[in-house]
Amino acid sequence: MKLIIVESPAKARTIEKFLGEGYAVAASYGHIRDLPGTAAEIPASCRDKPWARLGVDTDDGYRPIYVVSSENAKHVAQLKKLLKGADELLLATDEDREGEAISWHVLDVLQPSIPVRRIAFHEITRHAILEALANPRDLHLDLVQAQESRRILDRLFGYTLSPVLWKRVRTKLSAGRVQSAALRLLVELEEARLRFRSAEFWDLEATLAPSSGEPFVARLTSVDGQRLAGSKDFDPDTGKLKLPRNRQGDGGARGVLQLDGDMARALAASAAEALPWRVGNIERKESRRRPKPPLTTSTLQQAASSQLGFTPRRTMQIAQKLYEGVDLGAGEREGLITYMRTDSLTLSEEALRSAAELIRTAYGPDYTPGPRRYKTAAKSAQEAHEAIRPTDLRRSPEAVARWLDKEERALYDLIWRRTLASQMADAVVDSTAVDLTAKAAGSSLVLRANGSVVRFPGFLKVSGKEDQDTLLPPLETGQFLGRPGDAAVLNTLTPTQHTTTPPARFTEASLIKRLEEEGIGRPSTYAPTISTIEQREYAVKRKGALVPTFIGMAVIHLLRRHFDHYVDLRFTARMEEALDGIAAGEVDRADFLDAFYRGSATEGRGLVRDVDEQLPLIDYPAIDIGAEPGTGEPLQVRIGRTYVYVQAGNGDGVRRATLPVDLLIDELTPERAADLLAARERADEPIGSDPDSGLNIYVRTGPFGPYLQLGEVVEDQPKPKRVSLGRAADPAAIDLPAALRLLSLPRVVGVCPETGKPVHAGLGRFGPYVERARVFASIDSTEALFTITLEEALQRIQNKNRKPVLKEIGNHPQSGVPLQVIQGRYGPYVSDGKHHATLRDGEDPLAVTLEQAVVLIAAAAEKKGRKPAGRARKATTKKATVKKTTAKKTTTKKTTTTKATPEKAPTKKTTKKKTTTKKAATKKAATKKATASKAAPKKKAPRKAAPPKTSR
Repeated sequence: MKLIIVESPAKARTIEKFLGEGYAVAASYGHIRDLPGTAAEIPASCRDKPWARLGVDTDDGYRPIYVVSSENAKHVAQLKKLLKGADELLLATDEDREGEAISWHVLDVLQPSIPVRRIAFHEITRHAILEALANPRDLHLDLVQAQESRRILDRLFGYTLSPVLWKRVRTKLSAGRVQSAALRLLVELEEARLRFRSAEFWDLEATLAPSSGEPFVARLTSVDGQRLAGSKDFDPDTGKLKLPRNRQGDGGARGVLQLDGDMARALAASAAEALPWRVGNIERKESRRRPKPPLTTSTLQQAASSQLGFTPRRTMQIAQKLYEGVDLGAGEREGLITYMRTDSLTLSEEALRSAAELIRTAYGPDYTPGPRRYKTAAKSAQEAHEAIRPTDLRRSPEAVARWLDKEERALYDLIWRRTLASQMADAVVDSTAVDLTAKAAGSSLVLRANGSVVRFPGFLKVSGKEDQDTLLPPLETGQFLGRPGDAAVLNTLTPTQHTTTPPARFTEASLIKRLEEEGIGRPSTYAPTISTIEQREYAVKRKGALVPTFIGMAVIHLLRRHFDHYVDLRFTARMEEALDGIAAGEVDRADFLDAFYRGSATEGRGLVRDVDEQLPLIDYPAIDIGAEPGTGEPLQVRIGRTYVYVQAGNGDGVRRATLPVDLLIDELTPERAADLLAARERADEPIGSDPDSGLNIYVRTGPFGPYLQLGEVVEDQPKPKRVSLGRAADPAAIDLPAALRLLSLPRVVGVCPETGKPVHAGLGRFGPYVERARVFASIDSTEALFTITLEEALQRIQNKNRKPVLKEIGNHPQSGVPLQVIQGRYGPYVSDGKHHATLRDGEDPLAVTLEQAVVLIAAAAEKKGRKPAGRARKATTKKATVKKTTAKKTTTKKTTTTKATPEKAPTKKTTKKKTTTKKAATKKAATKKATASKAAPKKKAPRKAAPPKTSR
């Protein structure tokens, strides 16, 4: 039996479909080991070492200490069990650094005594798998070194700088090589937005209607030869014009003319009366639009974000499913796209031929200009060897739609169209610009109308954007416009106000694009980097944009002031280049890591020394927001142990107020801060007392909004009762009667007759609610808390998760169970209460018949009932002779039966730190390797050096 090891069960299940008996396919479930994640995972043998918490021996060539977690131990045990019944081991992990490293770790842990081969492919199809089996190779140990170096570098960076944040900002924060550089981009863009000063300018917009055809628009561009000021003419930091501001009537003076409202209205009134206008200069030109290149990891994430609204993490999750394999009915299962972690723009020759044939058949020969080959713009394109594309372009989105859910269909459609469009002809567009001249109050005005016509759609046929014409009527120089009977009649002439806007915040897609442009991070790091920034609450999403929080800004303020070198974008990019150099065998790993950690003549003092010197000098970060109106005292935002607060003044007279958790820095003006401080001072004065207990009642504001408090906080005593008023409530509007009424909450509405559990009505941070057994349902108003009946409350709770039924189809002919079409979160689906089948895009949910519903439910039941794929136990039951055709091809290879022992392979000659111990280990490894390779041909391909020895 030949044992094939891959990363995931889904990938295993797909490959199993292609291979007959004689093969077992098992999953490693990703990395089987890693650096210690907690103190408990550190091996006892090195817990007393000064470097133990790093999990990296910084005194011995930065040797990593690897451990197998308890979660992975069961996977390793299963792989070892399977290995006992195997006569050959095939490592089939992904063809990138991470995949190469997983294979290396599997070898190092399993220590197989049977022949080992590495097979690689970038798509999971029958042809690709059989091709890989016929062409095995050795492990690329330089790639393994690069992955390991990246992992060690990230550990040194994070585990050295993160404790600084714990001590000076807040616990449970983190710094990261890519993460902190990305956060710096967010923060500095927000700082630019805060510096931004808005400016106002005006122009005129005319709508003219030709005798036939659609109306067109012309906009004022110049007055008496002076160009009108536009948004790009203003300095974003000051709001002032970059060029001199001309006055109306200055003639050819250098500068631009900035119209105000009065000037614009006066020009509009006089121009409307000074008809007719004349057609002046007409410019016609042909332009060509080229298709975008095929997708890489970053451009896939950007396109999916902007077109489909997917987060980078969600995009990669869906792409992973499409890559690892999809059930296509009749027992067929195959990967639909190539490997999705790549920065290459290359398409295989087979893919180019397939695309050309498909385009010729569907659109004609004019749409196939010949193969288009794109050059990768990224600084390093070596993660994989091909762009992301469908494995078979003949599988159109419509052909596979029934086997995919809504999100999978959308992403596959995007990939399919982008791949096909990348090989199509340019679109040809005819553009026309027409100048209209007019007189107004003695001034000469020029208005411009722009139109375009797509003369040849080319790739736009596939992208769905071919209908982009902005038509102008046939016009000739000297024609009159404006009056009835002219070539076009003036409908409206409107003075239009414009205001400059601050630079747009980063979306997840635009941040990925910027990171790629800066050479920071690699395809596999973008999605987890953004997820970490959000999980650490360094940034939040607002209307699709990433906005840094006060915590994120405080972190960057500290790092920029004391460790600017390490969060500098160019420094981070240089580290990426060095890691690529390690992958290419051009940079010595130990020297690179030591220069970063301990310093060198070229890299400075090193991280450890910088942290030791800077830590005593670091104050708790404060974010200045201006001066308090009235008092002039400085206002600062500070990060507390639990909450963020605003502070006015210093010393004994300092005043503080907690900030709402959802308040962002551009919303915290000095006036808003003063209001919060005043509210906090009023909160110390009770609005009255409870007649029953005699306790004072306070209205206070916390991080989750205003609330009522009954009594004082007394040490070692139970916390006083508090009732949230909701985020939108105005604390100043709460009087004593209203407070007493709200403090009576939560109210027991009654007891549920079915469960015997009490039903409550109460007021929480998200508004009024009813609750039974920790199941909450919102209700309409605070007043309803006191009037809602038990029956109404129970109905609200029962309806909370009930989805609307679009159609009652009928009863299933066999089971008698009613079938329904239900409107779900991601679209309509057919359900029998147990199984759900999503309808295809565009399919009318009201037109689903009983027969169609039965088929859909059967397919959903079959899919749900399958056992998890890639189970090694199932694979071991296959006891048949190995396919002769495959075996003959692969065993004749000179490098196929050599046992790989990566841990004990000789170290690189370029490594400076060589000890007697290491030499001995090298000799021992060579002896062991020779013994285990008896079945190998005498002539072997030279093997590359392995990473330094690791501990298990």
